[in-house]
Amino acid sequence: MKDYVFAGGTAVLTGAASGIGEALATALAARGSSLVLLDRDGDRLASVAARLRAAHPALTVRTHVVDLGDREATAATAAALLAQEPRITLLINNASVATLGRFDQTDLDQVWALLDVNLRGTIHLTHALLPALKASPGAHLANVSSAFGLLAAPRQAAYVASKFAVRGFTEALRAELRPLGIGVTSVHPGGTDTRLPHNARPGAGVPEDEARVEFAAFERILTIKPERVAEAVLDGIERRRPRVLIGWTARVPDLLVRLAPGAYTHGTAAFEAVVGWGLPRVLRRRRR
Repeated sequence: MKDYVFAGGTAVLTGAASGIGEALATALAARGSSLVLLDRDGDRLASVAARLRAAHPALTVRTHVVDLGDREATAATAAALLAQEPRITLLINNASVATLGRFDQTDLDQVWALLDVNLRGTIHLTHALLPALKASPGAHLANVSSAFGLLAAPRQAAYVASKFAVRGFTEALRAELRPLGIGVTSVHPGGTDTRLPHNARPGAGVPEDEARVEFAAFERILTIKPERVAEAVLDGIERRRPRVLIGWTARVPDLLVRLAPGAYTHGTAAFEAVVGWGLPRVLRRRRR
């Protein structure tokens, strides 16, 4: 398959108002792609779009404010998007939400809400836009999973479930779409300095002091700049790579799972470092 060509194409990007999504939008525009940007934060999205229109007046930058956890709103947005942009060459499903805490500390409503955005939203938008991708020779699809789509971290059961599912969904589509000339990439960023962890909601049953410990632990591994992630993702898309792992907090989990697929969760120092600099050990001590 030939390299993906950004210039002159139209990229649809979710979660575009901040973090990795904003960095992807900036990098895509720099490579000559017109943009259709989706996010539920209308103010931030408008600010990103205004900046990109000013910097790249020759490109088209459209926005849609939508909560991908809302099925009816997602369907309506997809229909409006296709009416405006019948030719789509790239779809990047990036939007995500997160929760923190053990599974038994998390309400089922929180679990379903997370799965609605991270998994169902990705599947829904992909299904709706796939005909447009198929109609554009040389198109590409990229879904942002996570390092936790490689390794199952404790206290992240719902998020892990969503990201493992996104990975599996993406790999299945890769096999289906390659014969049609459509590239598919599964993206696995490690700890990235974005708003996602800061906006994560503790499980309804997580004590406040425990939540503070957990947030502080995760902040220590959020060292990768979104701009670095964006460039790695776009390089992977250009080269039609099936999978992109970014940072040691993605590469180490991948290695741990390969070396000890049935035992990596057994409290090893490497495992605890990856999932929060010894967070499981800290929380065990606090409960004694």
